[in-house]
Amino acid sequence: MRPSTSPDLKTVLIASGFILTLAMGVRHGFGFWMQPISQAHGWTRETYSLALAVQNLMWGAFGPFAGMAVDKFGTTRVVILGAFLYAAGLLWMALVDQPTLFIAGSGVLIGAALACTAFGAVSGIIGRSAPEAKRSWAFGMSSAASSFGQFAMMPVEQQMISHAGWQNAFYLLAALLLLVMLPMALKLREPPISHHAGPQQSIMEAIREAFGYAPFRLLLAGYFVCGFQVVFIAVHMPAYLKDKGIMDPNVAVFALALIGLFNIFGSYYAGKLGGIFPKRYLLSSIYLGRSIVIALFLLAPLSAYSVYVFSAGIGLLWLSTVPLTNGVIAGIFGMKYLSMLSGFVFFSHQVGSFLGVWLGGYIYTKTGNYNMVWMITLGLGVFATLINLPINEKPIQRQQAIPA
Repeated sequence: MRPSTSPDLKTVLIASGFILTLAMGVRHGFGFWMQPISQAHGWTRETYSLALAVQNLMWGAFGPFAGMAVDKFGTTRVVILGAFLYAAGLLWMALVDQPTLFIAGSGVLIGAALACTAFGAVSGIIGRSAPEAKRSWAFGMSSAASSFGQFAMMPVEQQMISHAGWQNAFYLLAALLLLVMLPMALKLREPPISHHAGPQQSIMEAIREAFGYAPFRLLLAGYFVCGFQVVFIAVHMPAYLKDKGIMDPNVAVFALALIGLFNIFGSYYAGKLGGIFPKRYLLSSIYLGRSIVIALFLLAPLSAYSVYVFSAGIGLLWLSTVPLTNGVIAGIFGMKYLSMLSGFVFFSHQVGSFLGVWLGGYIYTKTGNYNMVWMITLGLGVFATLINLPINEKPIQRQQAIPA
């Protein structure tokens, strides 16, 4: 049974904000470990890239099940489980030097941990705690919190690696996760569940309804593109800059931090604007904007300043898709199975993430550069721009109302 005591929205946003800050902030910095781990173990970049690709894929694969668990048992228990899995995954990455075991173990542990601590896990309690008029704004606030984590944790993680060593950095992050996430999880008590007259929709009925509805399938396709783009850039940006002659590691650190900083504003205002304008048009504009920013970055002479401008621009568009996508799902299907349905959409995001990070390493290994992956990233942005336009955001019409 889920706890029935209902915290106010402010408490939910603060607690989930701390959880998202760490969950997404730590994960966003994994690119800093690519070179030291690869050098220490004598691996190619493809090996470490595959490990992160499997993490992203497992994050998506576990997402629907974590959502089901949240909808049934409550957010607190799922986040606590996720915190312990996250710490275990970081220890695994620090201690295991056999490639297959490193890829499989870190992939499963970190992937499951993120499914239990990131957007899919907390979207349900945020949506159920916020009144309808403030729901899109609340989703934007949670995305902004994760963006703050990306901004704040980049220099922290890089300094940990520089001063404590890459293995000790994992140990420190594991301890930090447990110290922060566990008490914050206890504050995520579910709001009371309203019981209305009418039939109760089962989990399988909700799944069949969603996958049989064309707008949901379009969201799946669009989110695939989002995952491909952001994870390729986040993981391979430091190595890409070094390959291009920008040897100062602080440039990559500052670039990733800028993405997180500007994403705070992008996510917040995307959620705010989602309560005013059609979300499908905003989503389409975000993907178009990404394509333009990436194209300009590739065409312009590369320098530290062009990297910073690119990071600021792409940061505004980074996770601004999250509050809009969750808002569309909540608006169409209601709140009852929001965590689960968000998990399915996010699985598509993570399939894209898997391909983005793995293809980056694979194509680099085969060709010695990232040119082909950048072109794929651009093309997918145009594709996502087009497929979001016809999404119907109106609540799905059922024969009898099913309580949200």
